[in-house]
Amino acid sequence: MAIGNGEGRRMTILAGIDEAGFGPLLGPLVVSSCAFAVAPEHVEADLWQVLKKSVGKTRKHLRGRLLIADSKKAYKRDEGLGHLERTILAAMRCLGQTPGTLGGFLKLVCPECHRRVLDCPWYQGAEGRALPCDGADLRIASGVFAGDMANARAALTDVSAYCLDAGHYNMLVERMKNKSQVLFVTTTRLLQGLMDRFADQDIHILVDRQGGRIHYREHLLRSFGQMELRIVEETERTSAYVLRGRSRAVHLRFEVGADDRHLPVALASMVSKYVRELLMECMNGYFGQMHPDLRPTAGYWTDGLRFLEDLRRCVPELHIDRRQFVRCR
Repeated sequence: MAIGNGEGRRMTILAGIDEAGFGPLLGPLVVSSCAFAVAPEHVEADLWQVLKKSVGKTRKHLRGRLLIADSKKAYKRDEGLGHLERTILAAMRCLGQTPGTLGGFLKLVCPECHRRVLDCPWYQGAEGRALPCDGADLRIASGVFAGDMANARAALTDVSAYCLDAGHYNMLVERMKNKSQVLFVTTTRLLQGLMDRFADQDIHILVDRQGGRIHYREHLLRSFGQMELRIVEETERTSAYVLRGRSRAVHLRFEVGADDRHLPVALASMVSKYVRELLMECMNGYFGQMHPDLRPTAGYWTDGLRFLEDLRRCVPELHIDRRQFVRCR
């Protein structure tokens, strides 16, 4: 699918990938991608500046604009979903999608994972978890965002995610013997999805780098061996490559702190966090109804262990396959 502006000028796909939930003991690992079609001159630009009429990078002085930022800055647990929800649902409206429930949202952004995730009893509440997808403020913010992008010769073209529930995650770790490899393979699925959706177009993909890995050549060749690979740079901060095949090039950059430096990565970070937090809400609701003393958990190791102990103490008759519920190390 070639994307132009009506005058035949070719647009470039600029995408970001980021995750939420790589470290916790409980809950899903979610990896997401967000893709924009942009004018070639905007590939290296600061999209926060290009789209400054409709989006902001910090909470201060938003004046009705959408907050797009690293999810750690956009989301505060004691404040609720707030900015995460407003931004993600406004972005979905730009794609012509208005999911009314979490189940519907998952079916749109991660159709491969939707059924598997909702087969977990503690996530089945997602089917009925309503999303406020049609408020006046959301319609206005989404319209301003879409108009701002159109004026800048840009458009949001895709939001996708891949969700690993604990059981699936554990199965992959057992098979691959390495948590980091599981994350990379999941990221690769999103990379391949972007290449398939935007066939024959030049693509620039920015990935927030996790851990200390610098060299990706061997991993990329295993996944994209049919393409020619060139190393652009491999440094402590950035690992950049060009993959060439048929009539297009894929520019791939793994960068430390990419979610704070590139708007598409920040938006992907928010999508991942939004999905994870909603699923954790479903999980806490499922178990919370079993005993009044069961306090919710965010799933991180210390508090996750506390939750497991509370579950054992408060609901001793409950039997759960630990491999389906608790992440292996």
